[in-house]
Amino acid sequence: MERLAMIKLLSWKNSKYRKPLILKGVRQVGKTWLLREFGKRYYENIAYFNFDEHPEYKQLFDSTKDVDRILQNLMMASGEYINSENPEKTLIVFDEIQECPNALNTLKYFYENTPYYHVACAGSLLGITLSKPTSFPVGKVDFLEIMPMTFTEFLMANGDENLVTYLDSIDKIEPIPDIFFNPLYEKLKMYFITGGMPESVRSWTQDRNVDLMQQVLSNILGAYERDFAKHPDPKDFPKISMIWRSIPSQLARENKKFMYKVVKEGARAREYEDALQWLCDASLTYKIYRSTAPGLPISAYDDLSAFKLYMSDVGLLRRHSLLAPSAFGEGNRIFVEFKGALSENYALQSLMTQFEAVPRYWAMDNPRYEVDFLVQRENDIFPVEVKSENNIESNSLKKYKEKYGDDVKLRVRLSLNNLKLNDDLLNIPLFMADHTDRLIGMAL
Repeated sequence: MERLAMIKLLSWKNSKYRKPLILKGVRQVGKTWLLREFGKRYYENIAYFNFDEHPEYKQLFDSTKDVDRILQNLMMASGEYINSENPEKTLIVFDEIQECPNALNTLKYFYENTPYYHVACAGSLLGITLSKPTSFPVGKVDFLEIMPMTFTEFLMANGDENLVTYLDSIDKIEPIPDIFFNPLYEKLKMYFITGGMPESVRSWTQDRNVDLMQQVLSNILGAYERDFAKHPDPKDFPKISMIWRSIPSQLARENKKFMYKVVKEGARAREYEDALQWLCDASLTYKIYRSTAPGLPISAYDDLSAFKLYMSDVGLLRRHSLLAPSAFGEGNRIFVEFKGALSENYALQSLMTQFEAVPRYWAMDNPRYEVDFLVQRENDIFPVEVKSENNIESNSLKKYKEKYGDDVKLRVRLSLNNLKLNDDLLNIPLFMADHTDRLIGMAL
């Protein structure tokens, strides 16, 4: 399967400012596969070291920070080959690097003393490790976040390159012909079922096996729940589980603002904050803050007491919510179920890959108006509403425009309707969410 992150890896390889690379991302999102595939395509050989599989490698980092000596010892211990005459021909991969904090620390010396080596690292729960104030090589490494497969990548895996090419070729805002619109709409329903975890996508696109796909998603969720036990404070383990299990019911409410009382009657923020932060550091959930105003930088206007919690992948959310794949065949039910929570989760995943700042949401009370997301694009903030029902009346977008007037250059609505620009309201079909940034540019 093709991953668009390969392009970013290639530009890292060719950069004259290259530093050791750390791939971050939720467990089983395909980080190891990506590094191995990248090595296979663009290097003569890969030297692969897994600290979980071979804990004995850790000792080699205990007594020295001398990079050449460490690599010499690793080669002798493992039988792997690193071309020291032409170091650019070998990709050195440290996998499950969170198991060896000293290896993480050594990346600093790779950068300072031997920048000619190409070193890439990956690991599960790396976000947790990196959030701890250890002797981490700040400023000495590059980061690349690997997200679940986008809808575009799903189409490529499914053999629908013609649809990808068509969407890429759109250069003006006008309705999409039914011959493309209808299949894209149906494929998007399937993506809501599989989500973007590579193994789940493969079980559908290559085997067309729904039962296998359900099992794959269950296994991934099970692995995540086993990871909760790795929290350093055992008393937080049940709290993480309770927050995790509450996510479907949090998102099924009309007002999706996260409520601690949904986790447990009488629960207070301060008791659960650490557990919640753990889920976010592990990339299992996204915390989307309410914004008090569309100002710059977007983070300066966060209301830290109000946020929504989404999952890292729409397919995992569907499986976690126990919504059966049969919903795929029932009109647009898959889009409207849980008050459109799957559609919002999907939209967020797509926006996260296109905009540097994490999106926020905007709301006002009495009467209640809410815009699902605010995105920062260059020096502008754009409101984005996700509509999964046939009624696409955007009262909240109207109110937002009324309140902020000239600051609102364009309002964006992701819905099941066709591509259209109506004054300052851009309607983007949900299946084109991956093109939001480009379409905003065209509309402006």
